[in-house]
Amino acid sequence: SLRGSWRLRSGNGSVSLRAEVPGCVHTALLCRGLIQDPYYRFNDVMYRWISLDNWTYSRTFKTPFDVRKWQKVNLVFEGVDTVAQILLNNVTLGRTDNMFNRYSFDITSVIQEVNLVEVRFLSAVSYAAEQSRCHKAHSIPPACPPPVQKGECHVNFIRKEQCSFSWDWGPSFPTQGIWKDVRIEAYNHYHLIYFSITSVFAKSAQQWYLEVESIFDVVSSKPIAGLVTVNIPKLQTQQTFSVKLQPGEGSIVLLVNINKSAAVEAWWPNGHGKQTGYNMTTTFMMEAGCQIEKFSKVYFRTVELVQEPIPGSPGLSFYFRINGRPIFIKGSNWIPADSFQDRVTYDTLRLLLKSAADANMNALRVWGGGIYEQDEFYNICDEIGIMIWQDFMFACALYPTDQNYLESVRAEVSHQVRRLKSHPSIILWSGNNENEAAIASNWFSIPYPDIGVYIKDYVTLYVKNIREIVLSEDKSRPFVASSPTNGLESVKEGWLSRNPYDTHYGDTHFYDYNSDCWNWTVYPKTRFASEYGFQSWPSFSTIEKVSSPEDWSYTSNFSLHRQHHEGGNIQMLQEVGRHFKLPQSPDPVKQFKDMIYLTQVMQAQCIKTETEFYRFSQSEIINGEGHTMGALYWQLNDIWQAPSWASLEYGGKWKLLHYFAQNFFAPLLPVAYEDKGMLHIYGVSDLHEDHKLALRVVVHAWSSLEPVCTLAKEGVTVKAQSAVPIYKESVSDLLERCRNCTRTSCVITFCLVGEDGLRSPTNHYFLSSLKDAVGLEKTQLSASVSQQDDIYIFVLQTTAIAPFVTLDVGSIKGRFSDNGFLMTEKKKMVVFYPWEPTSVEKLESSLILTSLLDVV
Repeated sequence: SLRGSWRLRSGNGSVSLRAEVPGCVHTALLCRGLIQDPYYRFNDVMYRWISLDNWTYSRTFKTPFDVRKWQKVNLVFEGVDTVAQILLNNVTLGRTDNMFNRYSFDITSVIQEVNLVEVRFLSAVSYAAEQSRCHKAHSIPPACPPPVQKGECHVNFIRKEQCSFSWDWGPSFPTQGIWKDVRIEAYNHYHLIYFSITSVFAKSAQQWYLEVESIFDVVSSKPIAGLVTVNIPKLQTQQTFSVKLQPGEGSIVLLVNINKSAAVEAWWPNGHGKQTGYNMTTTFMMEAGCQIEKFSKVYFRTVELVQEPIPGSPGLSFYFRINGRPIFIKGSNWIPADSFQDRVTYDTLRLLLKSAADANMNALRVWGGGIYEQDEFYNICDEIGIMIWQDFMFACALYPTDQNYLESVRAEVSHQVRRLKSHPSIILWSGNNENEAAIASNWFSIPYPDIGVYIKDYVTLYVKNIREIVLSEDKSRPFVASSPTNGLESVKEGWLSRNPYDTHYGDTHFYDYNSDCWNWTVYPKTRFASEYGFQSWPSFSTIEKVSSPEDWSYTSNFSLHRQHHEGGNIQMLQEVGRHFKLPQSPDPVKQFKDMIYLTQVMQAQCIKTETEFYRFSQSEIINGEGHTMGALYWQLNDIWQAPSWASLEYGGKWKLLHYFAQNFFAPLLPVAYEDKGMLHIYGVSDLHEDHKLALRVVVHAWSSLEPVCTLAKEGVTVKAQSAVPIYKESVSDLLERCRNCTRTSCVITFCLVGEDGLRSPTNHYFLSSLKDAVGLEKTQLSASVSQQDDIYIFVLQTTAIAPFVTLDVGSIKGRFSDNGFLMTEKKKMVVFYPWEPTSVEKLESSLILTSLLDVV
């Protein structure tokens, strides 16, 4: 391994320091104290010089073996970011230009007892500009990001994390560095490069089998024969194959039949069953060379993307069947967890992914403007049942298709598919993010006569190259060319549909910051909602770490600088102002904190409304639309501390939206909406059995903790994996029945209760904007904290009904069992799950309790 300490120097040698590999220039400079936190205040702009320079990594190493005894020696880079010349002992081995590729250089004739290895980087920013300048054929838009993003230009000309040149939620840090493992490999006969396992269920034989693929480099000039044994003890399965490896690079595929008498437990998504995996040993015993033993985890699951006609609806369905069962996809979209990938540890990933599962999510979309995630990311998803919609790394742009570029992309795609295809969590490959839509809606104002060139480029890149490789490397899961797309309809229209946002086909992305987000009728009754969302600000404790007191106002330069979405701060004000009174505190810091709180309340309530709409649309067709089978909101996580669409802040703290998600994605949920004066309640279920339950509807006056009236409807059947209407009443009848109630003076809460302890979360429905609510009184909220084993119990008390009660313990890491809730009883118990050691004293002194009426 060549991990560890390297030398790093700037282009003219004026800066020279020790640097860790894997790593990047920014983190090396930070580690040595040569720069401040790059995320602090305006440093993203102050530190542009770092990515404009050309840096060189170098180190010497002693060869730990006798060079003469090995027929082949390689220098292998798992990831180089991005454009570099690689030298060993002053001999140029080759160049790199793709961050997503694996590079292996033959150094057999160059390696000595003591060696000097150098990686000479070229600024990604100047390289991208140069590539764009050399591309004479036709322009490839967009040239530059919008000024509000404070980013760099021509990112579509470099195979690098696209958002590293800035995005509408993230900074521009075009890193340079050896971002993954680097090592020397030596072998004499043969060497295993890739090893993958995919499971297949043969319907005809009613039997599972495995496709085990091994890709070798064979050094000898003659074929090498030998035996391969695959053993899965738990499944009483052992098979031995005789194989012959041809000289050069090649692959062998073994079909392993699983013993028919073994009871195979399938891998299920979170909430639908267990994530059973089996230990498997593969042993290669070849005539020449050493024995190789491979230990793997093997999983059994099938996936189908179903696109079929639906009675009573034009178009086609778009949903996933896992192990033969239709699954409603619940989750979010994943972006890179840091601008500097070397800071993303196993614990970082585990915390974020576990938070997704804890909020009842079963899926995430790895979005195409970031990176193909690390192996550990997918391992964790395999273990906790998070399905992955995997984009290829192309986003919101058109791309070149010259020969060099295509060759680089082909190598990238085949490397990534080989690396990742064993993971049961990955259920779909998707060619790009929004590039079909970019052409169909002509985002880049391409003159009509020229559009044909770009369509040809599109088909060349995503269909003739990417799709072709995916299909040859991995037949075990579906592929779509883009998102949003019309699926099979896009294919029929030559891979570019007239309207990729058509609700009757495929998936849709939907954003609307100008309508009232509490009004469900503005949302598309789509087959699959793969992106939708609203922004909010992260907590004050998160902002505080990267700002100074003069920044703490909603209209400060800092607040404007951190907002990378044009008009975003004003849009949030408008959405908040529709339903809540805007904060007017004379104290600017208090006003800022109130504003942060209200943006989080607004975001949570908006996405709750929209997601509940998608969930209750799953079993019905209305005016030809419906059968919605997926809701992935934008976005799960943050890349830095800034206003964004995320539900998890940088560092993992849950925003109110994430607490709401735990409820609106609950496996059993009653959902209310109003249509033409009628109140409808649906029972939404992801459970595998029908249940007979009682629906409890409670009406409260804002002015009293005693309910005005209660209704229990017994014997309500909530059907398995569907959404059914279970209650309907006109709002005026309901208010009349509950004497003294008006739309502004009362609120409705409701839940589903079963005899066997089965219970849904309690949901709420507001009959008016809360700024118009009558009878709300400022409450005295108090909390007592006690410790029980390794969790903490908060007992809350209130003297009046309190909307959006929020517990915040600042920067103490952990999460609550519930937050941002409507408190309609005097007492409520909330659990705090710490992610690091803490104490009752620390929690008590950090605790801030807020409810809507604390905003002044």
